[in-house]
Amino acid sequence: MIDLTTGALIASITVLFLSVFLGFELISKVPPTLHTPLMSGANAVSGITIVGALVAANVELAKGDARLAGVLGFLALVLATINVVGGFMVTGRMLRMFRRKD
Repeated sequence: MIDLTTGALIASITVLFLSVFLGFELISKVPPTLHTPLMSGANAVSGITIVGALVAANVELAKGDARLAGVLGFLALVLATINVVGGFMVTGRMLRMFRRKD
């Protein structure tokens, strides 16, 4: 059961906006040559997001529509999976660039 009070909602939204701002500031300061290696490390974080999305897809809300929670959890799962697959594709492409040519 999830009981979300107004204070908890405001705190959650504040953390969300601060993390978006901090992420943008950090990524904008990284030189372009390091973006692809950082994406490889970010795949681990996206893997954790997939686990959280699986949990969210299975949540039953105490007061509200459980179907909405399931749909939002499934949407989060799809987007996190796309992020992980895309990250591995970019990392694989980067690694192929450094192969020795015979």
